[in-house]
Amino acid sequence: MLILRTLLFGPSHGHQIAKHIRSTTDEVLQVEHGSLYPALHRLERKGWIAAKWEMAKDRNREFKYYRLTPAGRKQLAAEESKWKQLARAIGQVMWPAESTD
Repeated sequence: MLILRTLLFGPSHGHQIAKHIRSTTDEVLQVEHGSLYPALHRLERKGWIAAKWEMAKDRNREFKYYRLTPAGRKQLAAEESKWKQLARAIGQVMWPAESTD
């Protein structure tokens, strides 16, 4: 879900994706490359992202850029819905509403 959400902002290569997740979570979540690239390949096989080798704008080197597909946008919406439901359920257990008895 976090990878799909990151790609909602536009195409990125793996290092950019990991850096975005790390920086937007105040370094609480750190995606290791050994976990990130297999996840990217799984998402690509499912058709949720597409990849293309391109020259980096600021470097004389090619990077594999990943972008969200229409199917990926649909999956992201489904994942976000599930996440909100799960977070709400956990919140109800952790911080139950005060009884009016």
